Amino acid sequence: MGLVSGLLLLPLAPVRGTLWVADHLLREAERQSGDPRAVQARLAALNRALEEGAIDEAAFEEEEERLLARLDSPVRYTGGPPRGGAS
Repeated sequence: MGLVSGLLLLPLAPVRGTLWVADHLLREAERQSGDPRAVQARLAALNRALEEGAIDEAAFEEEEERLLARLDSPVRYTGGPPRGGAS
């Protein structure tokens, strides 16, 4: 990158930095959402919320179904489908 183009793009540096951070946060959230331990921890918290009366049965069942589907999903740890294609 030349000096002139670097100077012209300098005002965009904060935006580019923010986009970089947002992209990394999204990737980490996707990775954790496929982690069975994170899903199991969320299920435990959901059970506690139901027992304490913080949520009703309908809300519990809806979220539980979503979390259990995540555990059954082939998408794990990477936030995407398994790599390598079909065998």
